[in-house]
Parts: sequence; structure tokens; C-alpha cells
Amino acid sequence: QVQLVESGGGLVQPGGSLRLSCAYSGFSLDYYHVGWFRQTPGKEREGVSCISSSDGRTSYGDSVQGRFTISRDNTKNTVYLQMNSLKSEDTAVYYCAAGGPLISWINVNEYDYWGQGTQVTVSS
Repeated sequence: QVQLVESGGGLVQPGGSLRLSCAYSGFSLDYYHVGWFRQTPGKEREGVSCISSSDGRTSYGDSVQGRFTISRDNTKNTVYLQMNSLKSEDTAVYYCAAGGPLISWINVNEYDYWGQGTQVTVSS
């Protein structure tokens, strides 16, 4: 049974940092890509970052490029999202998701499994 559980969200001041974790089970990163998405009320889910199954190649959305870093630890079955220089517009519920071969990593429909989400609030 595939399961993804996010953690690490919380309240942080603008300019601060947070590290989100996505603990996964039931699949191998040898075959699945893992992506991070975020969503605010009334808006569509937005692709934040993705790490490739085969070679660990990383991709980022334009709004987080240079501030966020995705990584994985296969020994701990965990994918991380390090978020630095946080802005108020980064406030959202963050989800991790797993999918097989991807054509477009930012397309939510290409992911098969989703976590329950973790709230990130950036505010002074």
C-alpha cells in the first residue's frame, strides 16, 4: 500500500526557512518521481518541485527557483523540501505526490498518489 506523509510545516517569519519532509512507503524511488505541490484556497494546485526517479534530476517552479531545494534520502524513504528566503506568497498547504513516468512534472494529473498536506504560513 502506497503512503506519503508530509511533516515540517508551521509558522515562520518572512525571510525564514523551513524543511518539509515526505515520508513514503509502498514504492521505490527507482520507479517513481516525487513532486511537491502547494495550494491556497480558491486556486489550483501549483507545482513547486520534482525529483526524478531515474537520475535524481530536479525541477523547480519559477516562483521558487533559487530559494527551494528538493532532495531525497533513499535510506530513510524520505524526500525533503528545503525552503529558504520564505515570502508571504509561499503561504499554502504543501503536498507531496508520487507518479510513474512523467511527461510534465507540473501536471497534477500525472501523479498517482498524494499525501494529506502540511500547512506553511509565512507571516510576521
